[in-house]
Amino acid sequence: MDIVIFTTGGTIDKVYFDAKGGYQVGAPMVRELLQYARLSAEPRIAELLRKDSLEMNAADREAIRAAVAASPESHVIVTHGTDTMVETAQVLRAVGGKTIVLTGALQPGRFSDSDAAFNLGLAFAAVQLCSAGVYVVANGTVFPGDRVRKNRELNCFELTPG
Repeated sequence: MDIVIFTTGGTIDKVYFDAKGGYQVGAPMVRELLQYARLSAEPRIAELLRKDSLEMNAADREAIRAAVAASPESHVIVTHGTDTMVETAQVLRAVGGKTIVLTGALQPGRFSDSDAAFNLGLAFAAVQLCSAGVYVVANGTVFPGDRVRKNRELNCFELTPG
């Protein structure tokens, strides 16, 4: 299957330096997380950004959209910070004919208690099983990209009425 993973930064790639929360968005964790997945074929991985999603702007989202639209692969995973993942999903709805899955982590992929590997695994399954469209994968759920929101109070994603 033709799968590409675009990395954009976010918590999944964060590196923390001290207990006071000093961090930077580090190198993408995708290769490391997939190392133990025993995939039959490695997906193409392309780094687009190294940003916290709260620092992303319209130009960043347009760059993501353009990269996804231009990629020859019809199955796309985008790793992304969870705070503005839904906004990027809305922009990606303009790309037709592809299955696009956004995922990230609430804890850095470098942490032992991270949800990164689970979310990436579910995204990898979803991109192969879902029909063309845009989806957000988090909390063990595949959400339609136009019917999801992040509940900051509960620190999880949830389906919106629609």
